Amino acid sequence: MAYRCIAVALTVVALWIGLPAAAEPYVWDLPPWVPEPVVPADNPMSFAKVELGRYLFYDRRLSANQSLSCASCHQQALGFTDGKARSPGVDGEVGVRSAMALANVAYLPVLTWANPAQRRLETQMLVPLFGDNPVELGMMGKEPELFQRLAVDPLYRRLFRRAFPEQQGRITLATVARAIACFERTLLSFNSPYDRYKHGGDADAISESAKRGEDLFYGERLECSHCHGGFNFTDNVQHAKMRFPEVAFHNTGLYNVDGRGAYPPDNPGVRAVTADADDEGKFRAPSLRNIAVTAPYMHDGSIATLEDVIRHHYALKGLAVFNGAQPSPLRDQFIEGFDISDDEVADLVGFLTSLTDDRFLKDPRFADPWDTRRSSTP
Repeated sequence: MAYRCIAVALTVVALWIGLPAAAEPYVWDLPPWVPEPVVPADNPMSFAKVELGRYLFYDRRLSANQSLSCASCHQQALGFTDGKARSPGVDGEVGVRSAMALANVAYLPVLTWANPAQRRLETQMLVPLFGDNPVELGMMGKEPELFQRLAVDPLYRRLFRRAFPEQQGRITLATVARAIACFERTLLSFNSPYDRYKHGGDADAISESAKRGEDLFYGERLECSHCHGGFNFTDNVQHAKMRFPEVAFHNTGLYNVDGRGAYPPDNPGVRAVTADADDEGKFRAPSLRNIAVTAPYMHDGSIATLEDVIRHHYALKGLAVFNGAQPSPLRDQFIEGFDISDDEVADLVGFLTSLTDDRFLKDPRFADPWDTRRSSTP
């Protein structure tokens, strides 16, 4: 930690006095029980890239009308979500899916709710930047305007020179994307009360109710950990010690609009990409880290509370009360419904709440750097 603080301080000083870039490798700030993330060979980490990426992530100049930034849909205090079921873009059009949390995104082998091919942060960020179905930041066809907006800012000229000396600090789509990806890889959350209880030896870090909820979560009756297991509480994971990533998509039985398992036609899950009927309603299981602050839930934000998410899963034992029909025949094999009491629901919610990392939600390293530099923004 001390090395990191010194390195960041030296980087900031060098930026302001105009020193040439240093070949300064990034040092991961990880607890001993967490493996390092996988980093692409063509975009090695550096403190300078991370700092540049943080400025870009929060910069509204990356949207067509300069009203939105990446952070508009990924707010730190909300676990890098936005608290909305579905988010509007620059033209007011609302998307069909909820903004995903970015905590520990460096460990995810697939990066969206339902696209198995979207595996690199460097390319995924181009979707909100340039996509038109739906329009989010709305920069399609406006690339020269984007680069000009950034180039006239003296701060960015310094940041790009330091982050990309081999590119002579050129502001291009590649350097913008790589810097944002580097910043996103640093959004690491491993200091929840449950982490301190499980890995830090602090027996009092979580309540007795949360401990009972832990037993329920990992027990065979509820089957929660089959889809939300591992150190990141999801069955989609990759890290530097793994030979191959683990990738999975699941149908949770949230919809059954025709009695045969169909989802709404504008949001059918992985089937929209693969055209395979067996992929109807399949979505990636999100990480449960910081889940208590990332409501509403499910891929379309259709369930408001954690209690109701649990009730949806146990309702599958009988009538699927959230979609008004019989349980979907396409639902995942581990989602069969279960019996659970109100006290047990409270215990399970207590456990899920213990996954909230307050330090991560307030860490100044991930905060908006423009807050103290508003004169540099539009």
